[in-house]
Amino acid sequence: MRTSVRVVPLEQARVDLLVVASGKLHGKLPDSLLALDATTGSALRRAIETGDFTGDRDQSVLVYPARGSTRVLLLGLGDHAQITRAALRTAAAVGTRRAIGLGARAVAFHVTKETHTGVHADALGQVAVEGAGQGAWRFLELKAVRDGKPAIEHFELIVPREQRADVERGREIGHAVAVGQRLARNLQMLPGNVCTPTYLGEIARDLGRAYGFRVTLFDRARLEKEHMGALLSVARGTQEDPRLIILEYRGAGRAAPVCLIGKGVTFDSGGISIKPAERMDEMKYDMSGGAAVLGTFEVLGQLKPAVNVVGMVPSTENLPSGTATKPGDVVRSHLGKTIEVVNTDAEGRLILVDALSYARRFKPACAIDAATLTGAVVVGLGNHAVGLMGNDDQLIGEVRQAGDRAGERCWPLPLWDEYRDQLKSDVADVKNSGGRAGGSITAGWFLREFVDDMPWAHLDIAGTAYIDAERPGLAKGPTGLGVRLFTEFLLGRARA
Repeated sequence: MRTSVRVVPLEQARVDLLVVASGKLHGKLPDSLLALDATTGSALRRAIETGDFTGDRDQSVLVYPARGSTRVLLLGLGDHAQITRAALRTAAAVGTRRAIGLGARAVAFHVTKETHTGVHADALGQVAVEGAGQGAWRFLELKAVRDGKPAIEHFELIVPREQRADVERGREIGHAVAVGQRLARNLQMLPGNVCTPTYLGEIARDLGRAYGFRVTLFDRARLEKEHMGALLSVARGTQEDPRLIILEYRGAGRAAPVCLIGKGVTFDSGGISIKPAERMDEMKYDMSGGAAVLGTFEVLGQLKPAVNVVGMVPSTENLPSGTATKPGDVVRSHLGKTIEVVNTDAEGRLILVDALSYARRFKPACAIDAATLTGAVVVGLGNHAVGLMGNDDQLIGEVRQAGDRAGERCWPLPLWDEYRDQLKSDVADVKNSGGRAGGSITAGWFLREFVDDMPWAHLDIAGTAYIDAERPGLAKGPTGLGVRLFTEFLLGRARA
């Protein structure tokens, strides 16, 4: 999907669908829409004066013009004081999803000048294009018979002349993020028989070839040589070769890099501690953290910010077999600590700790991991917030602010010493599960055991990486969560 910024009177926009977003109107047609209203035979005025469209949030009215081919979709943003980046992003997503249903190929988006949002013009350009990409996403690659609806080919922002330069700067960021998020969502959507650890490694190689990243892939033999016993213990039950995928982006000379680590379990049956059959198909999403890291490197390749980044994706399947790790087995991690595996379905933390341990070789400024780690975080926070933990208050605050800007909100959970007691083992240094009580926190504590003094934050995205029902502007399925948050964090570091 191409994106652009244009200065043109609304009534002269030649697109298949013109999306006009507005705050509350109080029954009066905005002056800026008078000329456009004339092309609709005063249909906009009637919709507003009759109360059919008030500008309330999530309200919409589709208007067909009296002449010309451009349909107009009025979208409500609600109270002006409450119009945020997230609201504008959602509005653009709703507009493009509606456009797909209407068969539109070219879409324009405009926020009336009477709508006072407090959102700067460059942020408007960014979030609108992010939202357009979010709403336009569909996964059709594996269907022999498609729905016949055309893809959106062009999305343009119509803005006042004085805002064009600022909006264009934001559009460039938003376009890169949209492309990265599309990659992440496509990877999430692929079934486990297609998206294997080897496949993820090839995606990393493709990114390296496209943008000049250094890419290193550890296979089973190299993992054994590096003594990554925790990761290998998860891979013992599968015939698929595990991987540790490492990407390196250098945009800031010798500066210490930010290390991004994403869990890449391409299918999780639970291993010997096997999951119930119901909804096990959703466990193809257990590589969502890894998808977010790969999607973020797509963004880095396009934007080339002044920051150094190392991306790591430990990847494997978790399956039961005669060779699979058994509950009660003890394995030795890359760091050297021994782990009693009391639950083979607590596997994500096992592969992450070897990656966290290896990350120290890069002497990172900080490390952030993202993982669909625990069902407990869904119980605690539902499907609307990411569980956030770490060992550095400043880093936690920085990540949380990036999540707010990205519309991927995080809520901090405590890593108090008392939770560590639940991980004590009678036979090893630590066990891999502390039980049901405080399950997300004890999982975070387990990771912390392998971090040492490296500034570190952990994102439990189990409740937010995918959704099982449509939301405004967001299709059922993968959300690509993490790409926007990581991008905001890295751009913030680059500007510092």
